[in-house]
Amino acid sequence: MAQRSFVLALVAVAVLAAPTAASASAATAASAASSRDFSFRGMNLKLPSGWKAHRDGDSIVVVTGTCANPEPFASNCQSFWVFGPKAFTNLPVGGGSLTYTGKWQFHPFSGVVPCPFNPKTSWYQGEKPSSTGLRQVGRGHKALYNAWPNRCVTNNGARQTMRFTQREWFLPTSKILIVDVWNTPGLSGVLKRATWS
Repeated sequence: MAQRSFVLALVAVAVLAAPTAASASAATAASAASSRDFSFRGMNLKLPSGWKAHRDGDSIVVVTGTCANPEPFASNCQSFWVFGPKAFTNLPVGGGSLTYTGKWQFHPFSGVVPCPFNPKTSWYQGEKPSSTGLRQVGRGHKALYNAWPNRCVTNNGARQTMRFTQREWFLPTSKILIVDVWNTPGLSGVLKRATWS
């Protein structure tokens, strides 16, 4: 009788464990299915669940959190931006026009830009990167990386309201510029795991 009870207990454990293993497998499959593939100029990224790409010509906003207006440099839009050459050539800087090279922080406007975190304040750009170097963007591709310190200041410039860093990955051969002001968690890893076609 003891042996029979032991065998029944084993069968019950196996039956109970089977749905759990199936659930775990289904959860893994659902997680993989909710990831999105994102392709731009030959660069292919696997976006985590919840990130959504909004393409407008040669500019893409990848929304990673709350966002009412998915446009580059829009205030209160948790996102990072991916630009092609049409977006980073002939920039109206200082009354002339420049093409982005990584030597200067990316800023596509000649006027005042609202702070990304508070549209009632202004974006004040730093002039020297706090960090620079090469970063891997998939196998065989390295980006020029710069981290630029920035500040949000009151519109009269009298008071600083916050500090933030604009991170930039520039791939000059592929003609891709990635810009992040939200310190997006996981973005560096997503870029490292990029594939190329």
